[in-house]
Amino acid sequence: MYLRSSFVLAAILLLAVSRPVFGQSEDAARELDDLIPDDAVSMPESWAVNGDPGVQGEGPEVAVDPPFGEDSLNPPDLDIDSSQPDSSQISEDDPFASIDDLPLPPTPELGSVRIDSRLELAFPVELMSLRDGTNFIGRFRALRDARDINPGLDNVALRAAHIRADRELLQDLLRADGYYDARVWRQFGEELNEDTEASDAQVVRFGILPGEPYRFGSIDLGRLQAAPDYRGLRETFGIVSGDPLRSDRIVEQREALATELLETGYPFSVIEDPELLIDHDRGEGDLTMPVEPGGKYSFGQVTSNMPDFLSAKHISGIARFEPGDIYQRSLETDLRRALLATGIVSSVTITPRPVSEPADGKPGELEMDVEIEKGRLRTIAGAVGYGTEDGLKLQASWEHRNLFPSEGALRLRGVVGTRELSAAIGFQKNNFRGRDHLLELDVYASDTKSEAVEARTVGIRASFGRISNILFQKEFSWQLGAGALFTDERNRVIGGIPRLRQEYLIGALFGRVAYDGSDSFLDPTRGFRASLAVTPEVSRDFGEFGRDELYTRIEADGSAYLPAATGVTLAARGKFATIVGAKPFRIAPSRRIYAGGGSSVRGYGYQAVGPRNDFGEPTGGASLVELSAEARIDTGFLDGALQVVPFFDLGTVSRQSTPDFRFVQYGAGVGIRYKTGFGPIRVDVGVPLNRNPLFDSPVAVYVSLGQAF
Repeated sequence: MYLRSSFVLAAILLLAVSRPVFGQSEDAARELDDLIPDDAVSMPESWAVNGDPGVQGEGPEVAVDPPFGEDSLNPPDLDIDSSQPDSSQISEDDPFASIDDLPLPPTPELGSVRIDSRLELAFPVELMSLRDGTNFIGRFRALRDARDINPGLDNVALRAAHIRADRELLQDLLRADGYYDARVWRQFGEELNEDTEASDAQVVRFGILPGEPYRFGSIDLGRLQAAPDYRGLRETFGIVSGDPLRSDRIVEQREALATELLETGYPFSVIEDPELLIDHDRGEGDLTMPVEPGGKYSFGQVTSNMPDFLSAKHISGIARFEPGDIYQRSLETDLRRALLATGIVSSVTITPRPVSEPADGKPGELEMDVEIEKGRLRTIAGAVGYGTEDGLKLQASWEHRNLFPSEGALRLRGVVGTRELSAAIGFQKNNFRGRDHLLELDVYASDTKSEAVEARTVGIRASFGRISNILFQKEFSWQLGAGALFTDERNRVIGGIPRLRQEYLIGALFGRVAYDGSDSFLDPTRGFRASLAVTPEVSRDFGEFGRDELYTRIEADGSAYLPAATGVTLAARGKFATIVGAKPFRIAPSRRIYAGGGSSVRGYGYQAVGPRNDFGEPTGGASLVELSAEARIDTGFLDGALQVVPFFDLGTVSRQSTPDFRFVQYGAGVGIRYKTGFGPIRVDVGVPLNRNPLFDSPVAVYVSLGQAF
């Protein structure tokens, strides 16, 4: 006896409704729709309850104390043995009619699992301890919660609808797990009638005898054997004859095979819908899933439909493949994503085009035709803000992201504020001489006033490196550069006492390497980060003594993130910096080391932590140590977007190259994080724990994008 089905209705319901349970694609369920038996489509309720609608039951179903067997899972093509009692018939007029003294087949010992206050499932005891039993109950709970029963029905009708739906769902799940001979029956402690309120009804108990699981019989994968990589592809499709017959396994392995074909050089492969032929005599299902590999190919050249805007050479430099590499769909997708990330295109279509066919055991060749559409290239931005660190500030910028094709950007920036007046012109070349390489050149002029320094500066800076950003977070990144500046500066004027200004000419080389093993660029919850920066500098003092100084600035920074509990992340940071080769008072005040502020020791002003002179001015130093710890706690408010973050920071700045911990400042406070699609918005309120009343405010507020570290 045979039944041709698409893993029967169980698989369809399982895959269509339970995406959160299985994590499968939405197309997975639709691929099997054509295999649903006609009776299941035209009369789904009758088919799920009775098997073949053409077979009439012998009587209505009843509520009894002991369990009784029913064979309601016979598919429509099978002959039903009428000598067995069929308890699946439910009268639409009286869904809870009773039958007394129904003869029962022998059943094994059953153990109960309470689903809710109204429903209980009973399994054979030996199955309840197995993983299959746990998974089955979990799936049943999830799918039961997801379904929609018409709330407009009266109490009795609603109760009956729930019971019918529960039984149908149990049957569907059993079939999906390969139990085609399973029996499901139900019991009530008392009979329900039209006068019975649903709240008065006793617990409904479904007894379940799964029977023996069916297994896969023959497996036909069409022309897969024609592929040169047949052995590896066949191993990828991890179903063999004799394996337990489970519908979700078919879908999972079909997707795995499709992915493997696309990742090993078969861009034109096709996998048709799977089909099962169930043999009840053998207890097996024969699987047919035609596969057409479509030939194996390698990458060729890249073409561009807009070479004057984004050249084929530039696109080839962005691609992570070379001509001759075996085609991989993931590399094609990666190129499309990288082109969109440039910010100069609005859409990208990549079409593999064969230029030679596979022959003599060698793969064919594909040209990758890239079709792009221009995006918005110009941006004008402005901002107005006030902060305890920066005072009142107005910012404006203009940018053209492809003024010098390909990806050559020009950026103009300006700031007008109570503590800063600055202007800058910047040139930036993305993906310069390779993927993710950035070339930058900046010319700037500024007049700034901080807690420690007043400086008028003009400078130029150039850098080249492999950078990490929000769109493409890198495990390893690096940067090399050079700069020169002329600065006229002095320590901050306090109490109206003037300070002598000094002029410096400074040249510098710099290099930085970083490792990022965290799980997010802006909002990490696990992993760690580390970086090291070394900056040799030479300084000419045009003051009274006219000294030249050669020194090196070294900074090391590290942070770690640990998920301590559900919704709680512990984070810690440490930083060490030193200047070797010169005394701090012999170098420009702006080049010394300072601490304090929103990314340093919260609760204190920017550059306000460290030694001060007799006038109360922060003088900076030659070494620094900072430590921070915080707990990032999800609150569940605003759909889980709001975090509360208590924190504690400490920092010290010493006059010597080796920290002496004479001036240690402590800060603590609480912040909130509002999570957005591009990262959390941070607001921290910090309090200095050992503040100097003459210089430190009792509270400081910091606002920025991203976590503090």
